[in-house]
Amino acid sequence: MWSYRIVAPYEFERTSIPDKSAEHLTDRQVLLRFQAAGVCGSDLPGFRGAKGPLSGDDGRSAAEKDGFPIHEVAGEVLASRHPDHRPGDLVVGWASGFDGMMERVVSDGDGLAPYDPALSPAQAVGLQPLACVLYACEQLPDLAGRHVAIIGQGSIGLLFSYVAKAAGARRITGIDPVDRENLAPTFGVDDPMRATSDRWVSQLAAGDRADVVIEAVGHQVATLGHAIDAAAPGGTVLYFGVADDDAYPINMRAMLRKNLTLKSGVTLDRRRMLDLAGKFAAEHPNLLATYLTHTFAIDDVQAAFELACRPDPQRVKIAIAG
Repeated sequence: MWSYRIVAPYEFERTSIPDKSAEHLTDRQVLLRFQAAGVCGSDLPGFRGAKGPLSGDDGRSAAEKDGFPIHEVAGEVLASRHPDHRPGDLVVGWASGFDGMMERVVSDGDGLAPYDPALSPAQAVGLQPLACVLYACEQLPDLAGRHVAIIGQGSIGLLFSYVAKAAGARRITGIDPVDRENLAPTFGVDDPMRATSDRWVSQLAAGDRADVVIEAVGHQVATLGHAIDAAAPGGTVLYFGVADDDAYPINMRAMLRKNLTLKSGVTLDRRRMLDLAGKFAAEHPNLLATYLTHTFAIDDVQAAFELACRPDPQRVKIAIAG
């Protein structure tokens, strides 16, 4: 069967590996036929050749990992040892081994859920990041009537903007050095700020500090400090982005004097959250079609990741469809 692996920084290679079958499954696992994958910002360090605590990192180099680093996947169940999944089901969720870039994927069935067949697989794969955003928002105070600032207006930051607005946020400020002004109305952003987070926070008036600040960038240390600086007294800071470093210095004086709350964490209750994402998408029927801006064929994995690494004002979600 076909598979992809990273053979050098910024370089994928298509390979052929032995077929996976029902015999490869352990309890609660399923075997999927690949339909689509989503490119996530947390996949990009591996593509660039970064070494460190990457998502799915088990100590091997990227060149030794078939299917790495894809974890957002939609597929058809071919075989199952999970009570909730049967052959023929169309499901979306996590490729639990971060090895979703292959023809057949073995994954934990607890991280998969059915999706509406009216969606294309490329659209359906957007339910996985939506599930993560919905789970993160469950950990926050009630957003109704609050000012929410979101640092980073990529595919995750724009989802946060949309979900926060749907939750009744009074004002959404979106900060990104890429010009997102044309996308702002679609995703509920009231104040699109084209700026780096350090420049934005350095010019922020006291009355413009946010009740909730979401760091949706990750992969760097400084932006968490900017989020803390931007929070209003009594506010909440959510660190959502992937941490590449074990230790992040933060301004504890600001945390103390402003009585701030700092939250973070990974998505739990994955099946429940995927179900909620499906319901949310049904209630907002234009969201996933708008969210998906670029779809690449399975032969164009290299081009999909290269686009993901380039600033593009019109790019939101990139999918790879088989």
